[in-house]
Amino acid sequence: MRAVLTRVTSARVTVDGATVGEIECPETGGILALVGVGREDAPDAWKTVARKIAELRILGGERSVEEVGAPVLLVSQFTLMGRTAKGRRPSWSDAAPADVAAPVIDDIARELRSRGIDVSEGRFGAHMQVSSVNDGPFTVIVEA
Repeated sequence: MRAVLTRVTSARVTVDGATVGEIECPETGGILALVGVGREDAPDAWKTVARKIAELRILGGERSVEEVGAPVLLVSQFTLMGRTAKGRRPSWSDAAPADVAAPVIDDIARELRSRGIDVSEGRFGAHMQVSSVNDGPFTVIVEA
């Protein structure tokens, strides 16, 4: 499993011109979390990713989402699992199939919400437009 976490002051996901997920957080900052689920992920890898989203001290003042009550925009992105070592066309064979990946994304969202975190989401499997105002910029990659 791989996640790209970006500190943002706002982020939005639209599908077919309609906003499906959005966070506005100019004061505290928030996290845009792009998450790719792998075919070979450990069954509990999602727990590590959820914990990192909640607890990494990557917001202003070296604080975490959980500490400041910052929002998270969670977006599934299978392309994070792409391999590009050979040729000119990425290989997606490491990405988990949709019937495996969708429940994992749901588990991450549910875990974050159980911690009291405001979570907005993209739409799994949809062609999405993601926009964000990066803060810093500050971006980290989490692998579990």
